[in-house]
Amino acid sequence: MAKSLKALGLLIAFLLGSVIVAQPALAQAQAQAQAAPAPAQVQAPATGALPQGTANASGGLSRALDDVSGDGRPLSLSLQILVLMSLLTVLPSLVLMMTSFTRIVIVLSLLRQALGLAQTPPNQVLVGLALFLSMFVMRPAIDQISASAYTPYGQGQITIEEAISRTGKVFHGFMAKQTRQSDLALFQGLAKAPAFNTPADIPFSILLPAFVTSELKTAFQIGFMIFLPFLIIDLVVASTLMALGMMMLSPTIISMPFKLLLFVLVDGWALTMGSLAGSFAT
Repeated sequence: MAKSLKALGLLIAFLLGSVIVAQPALAQAQAQAQAAPAPAQVQAPATGALPQGTANASGGLSRALDDVSGDGRPLSLSLQILVLMSLLTVLPSLVLMMTSFTRIVIVLSLLRQALGLAQTPPNQVLVGLALFLSMFVMRPAIDQISASAYTPYGQGQITIEEAISRTGKVFHGFMAKQTRQSDLALFQGLAKAPAFNTPADIPFSILLPAFVTSELKTAFQIGFMIFLPFLIIDLVVASTLMALGMMMLSPTIISMPFKLLLFVLVDGWALTMGSLAGSFAT
């Protein structure tokens, strides 16, 4: 699990690093910050090849931070903190828009509403559960990114641009498998783009909104199926109370124990988690 977290975090570093490298203002600020005399530093090899003793996967983040400066010298501490804080702001949007998190957290929220529980489980528990289940679903993609992009980059075998390209291909393939053709056709028509011969030809500008739309549709379909048995319980309880003339008694109070009993008897959590994990195309 820690390896997956590290690989995912460094993936975001690669994406953000490519944006920062393209900003000449940052390079100018870095030159001004290092204008004062400083102890001599060993210049990094021009080819990016590292000594065998230090070439390992854990050097990927250090190389990314060094490459951001543009002149081969490491970033100052203040700029490193700025980069890391920027990662924290970019990470949530990438997790929401490019992984399985959206579908999972919506289904779990609908399940809580179907049970009639307002704040149980709490939002923090649902988000944490959705995050770890997303990591389980995305584990093949994370392992592929680690093997094809993160580890070679940390060993100095590829450049940061190549690492970003390989990472994008992995996420592109995952999203393309989960996206409906109807959603792709919708945004393709809105963008007035030509027909795509293969899924690899779909640009991210079309694939991302189509993927999110498809995930929302799938999540609501699963939520509808979850609601049905609990809705039947609510109808039975409400009809029984009306037949008994107990108009002042809230049906929610009576139906909630039956909902919880049904959910426990069918092993609802295991069934929900297994169905969610199995709903993603591999």
